[in-house]
Amino acid sequence: MASETGLEPIKAARPPFRHRPRRPALMRDDDQEGSSRAVVFGVCSIGLFMGAIDGTIVATVLHTIDSDLHARINWAGWTITIYQLGAVLAMPLAGKISDQFGRRRVFLYAVALFTVSSLVCGFSNNIYMLVGMRAVQSIGGGAFMPAATGIVADRFGKDRDRALGMFTSIFPLGSILGPIFGGLFVTYWTWRGIFFINVPIGITLFALTLKYIPDSRSTSEHKTDLGGVALLGLVILSAMFGITSLGTAGASWFDPSFVVPEIAAAGLLLLFLRHTNRVAAPFIPMRLLRGKGFAVMNALNFLYGTAALGFAALVPLYAIDRYHVTRLDAGTLLTARGVGMIMVAAIATMMLRKTGYRLPMTTGFLMLAVGMTLMSIAPRLGISVYLWLSVTAGITGLGMGVSAPASNNASLQLAPDQVAAIAGLRGMFRQSGGIFAVSISTALLNRSLDPGMAMAHVFWVLALVLVFIAVPLVYTIPDFKGSW
Repeated sequence: MASETGLEPIKAARPPFRHRPRRPALMRDDDQEGSSRAVVFGVCSIGLFMGAIDGTIVATVLHTIDSDLHARINWAGWTITIYQLGAVLAMPLAGKISDQFGRRRVFLYAVALFTVSSLVCGFSNNIYMLVGMRAVQSIGGGAFMPAATGIVADRFGKDRDRALGMFTSIFPLGSILGPIFGGLFVTYWTWRGIFFINVPIGITLFALTLKYIPDSRSTSEHKTDLGGVALLGLVILSAMFGITSLGTAGASWFDPSFVVPEIAAAGLLLLFLRHTNRVAAPFIPMRLLRGKGFAVMNALNFLYGTAALGFAALVPLYAIDRYHVTRLDAGTLLTARGVGMIMVAAIATMMLRKTGYRLPMTTGFLMLAVGMTLMSIAPRLGISVYLWLSVTAGITGLGMGVSAPASNNASLQLAPDQVAAIAGLRGMFRQSGGIFAVSISTALLNRSLDPGMAMAHVFWVLALVLVFIAVPLVYTIPDFKGSW
């Protein structure tokens, strides 16, 4: 039968091809692709890690800086807020530039700028030089997020939501190691070491980026709106200056040093909005500011920044002022917060397609509020101060770990074709919230007779904002549960 149907000759002709290892070859290709993705993710993560560390490491050494450089605490606080301000401007700007000139190029410039400015920060001999160089450093630190987000999104394709969600675990690592390094350096060496440590890491990262990160093509032909960048920077800088002036002894709400900068900030904000409406390719497209879903997400990101970023920067200061713990212990307090976030962030990321955005954001915000409220009260049940602060910080970490992946991806689903720009905008509003919280808190601390209790009251207010403002807003955003 075989010969009559003609199958025998065909079978005889096929043996040379029968045993070609096609499937193993495909498997090797898949393995190589997976390995390449892992390397790209790892290199980008180092950049995000550097930026995350410098967002928290300075908080532990604020008292040492103001003593060594003879500066008041409200001006020493600018070493935190100016870094956040620079990141506010750099994030959306870097997002647009990375679309225009390529992600890899922007990432390399960010690494170089961050590394060199860190070195100069370490050699600063007065508070003004340090604040100025922190501003320069923040431009590099702020550019890491949108450039890295674009690189990973391009590389991971349809799996980008999970890859970007995993970025969430990088920031708690910075929260863990940043305060610890700060405490170690100020205890056993000098506060300047918190900046010197960035130099060898930055050099290594630059070399790894050159070798492993693929170049990307331009996806935008629009020129960068530098006028919009300048106007927004002046808005925030003017508002910060006015708030900081309130920390001066004897200052009041009616002092020209407060009123004039705040009026100027309001006027500049109007100019910025007018400019944005008229420019063909604005720094921040109006659609991303008030378009469907974006206005609410921007408000949520701002509130998240005040509670999460501002809170993180203030916890070591709170522990020192209220309970007089050592700087090293204060630096390690946020370890529990970072561990708590890491424990649940990966699970929350993997569950996003089943849970949607609203449930994890609501749960996370409420947990964050509970943790801050418990931290603001004195230890209970005979627990030591250090253990109490660590446990309550851990609760806030769990809340951040649950809510952050959903918060990170909620905006991206509104305009999937503008990943880098949206990532920059998201970071801008979060950093603005952190600036607002730190500026007001350090001003209150400088005027208060009991700085520790003043900070406890700040935590109460932040918790109430999350419960009564942020949570209701969550239920006005689109929920993509089951529709990805």
